Amino acid sequence: MTGTIDIDEALASIKALVGPKGFIADAQGMAPFLVEERRLYHGAARLVLRPASTEEVAGIVRLCAAAHIPIVPQGGNTGLVGAAVPPEDGSAVVLSLGRMNRIRTIDPVDFTITAEAGCVLADIQRAAEEQDRLFPLSLGAEGSCQIGGNLSTNAGGIAVLRYGSMRDLTLGIEVVLPDGRVWDGLRALRKDNTGYDLKHLFIGGEGTLGVITAATLKLFPRPREVETALLGLARVEDAMALFARARRASGDQLTAFELIPRLGLEMAARHTPGVTDPLANPSRWYTLLEVSSSQKGSGLRPALEAFLGEAMGEKLIEDGVIAASGEQANALWRIREGMVEGQKYEGGSIKHDVSVPVSKVAEFIVAAIATVEAKLPGIRPLAFGHVGDGNIHFNLSQPKGADTGVFLARWVEFNHIVHDLVQRFGGSISAEHGIGRLKRDELPRYKSALELDLMRRVKHALDPEGLMNPGKMLQA
Repeated sequence: MTGTIDIDEALASIKALVGPKGFIADAQGMAPFLVEERRLYHGAARLVLRPASTEEVAGIVRLCAAAHIPIVPQGGNTGLVGAAVPPEDGSAVVLSLGRMNRIRTIDPVDFTITAEAGCVLADIQRAAEEQDRLFPLSLGAEGSCQIGGNLSTNAGGIAVLRYGSMRDLTLGIEVVLPDGRVWDGLRALRKDNTGYDLKHLFIGGEGTLGVITAATLKLFPRPREVETALLGLARVEDAMALFARARRASGDQLTAFELIPRLGLEMAARHTPGVTDPLANPSRWYTLLEVSSSQKGSGLRPALEAFLGEAMGEKLIEDGVIAASGEQANALWRIREGMVEGQKYEGGSIKHDVSVPVSKVAEFIVAAIATVEAKLPGIRPLAFGHVGDGNIHFNLSQPKGADTGVFLARWVEFNHIVHDLVQRFGGSISAEHGIGRLKRDELPRYKSALELDLMRRVKHALDPEGLMNPGKMLQA
């Protein structure tokens, strides 16, 4: 379809609208915006646009709509499924929201914060802490990811178990629609039963339905006491039995419950400075759990010690350590973080971000490990993650000494093996990373025809010209 104004005319008008600081046109300057974290996709763009306000975003979108120029919204560009990378044909503009980084309001009485899409997650956390409040979303990339990207992917992180994902943490949003109109849905209401909850179309929409420019988010009481423990277990089944007991014993004060396999701890120790095994003897599996309370003198420590003593007496735990200080707690969390980083140095890795019902986590992991090991002897499965909410990062490191290219060429084959098993367990092929380009062609294999039809109808209703983040999530 031909636009109502010339492309060159539209681009000139956009440059005038945003000013010299609002666009990047040279190849070197644009380069970081055209590739993603894993370097699986390399795109091209007419311009990288860096608007400073919602009004500028709306003006850009109106001009792009008139000239039929595709738009690729981008936050911190830390995503893992290629959702923020423009197409290779160079037809699109990248809309980077990093300059829109104001915290508009924070209300400690209402327990809310309203922030623009370009705010870095860590900055929102700090702003909440300055008001003696907590914004609980926590990710490995929190020092660089932006809240707009967190919203567009419905990010989860380590505290979903207690606080929920971005859908649960969001009260209202501001969105620029594909025709340039601005929907101001920045409501701080906890209850609003006046029809469709439109914000949920855009949260998790990966920028395919509009551009989220700001959000009103929930805050919580800041924890006064936090206890962290690393526990060694003989079987993954014991981890899930321990989870159920821990949640019950803590009075639902369990904030995080992470699963770490022995291979993951070894990778972290090999490649992350300062990471060591804190336990005297190795175990096949580990859980890293955290409990927290907003009250001082809550008795968390003795309750945790008593609970772990009972679990050890019942042979659910082989060994364990409770952090004696914040520094020791950080050292335990570095094992979890270092495991992710350490995979990069162990050759090729075929990654899966999946979820199954919590009651099926252990059964799925056992079955999935057996299946991939039978398919490729020597493969090194790394099953870890936020299993308290059913999310398993089921990554497959290449066999030692294998050819990396040959191994990675089997990505689709192992995707089908793992995802087919996920489906049999009633799970999802994307727990928190989204669909983007990486899983776009997998989606029809696991979504019903009716679900896909409804998604396409929503897409067409809001973006009939298909200009918002084309080629992502849904096949053309």
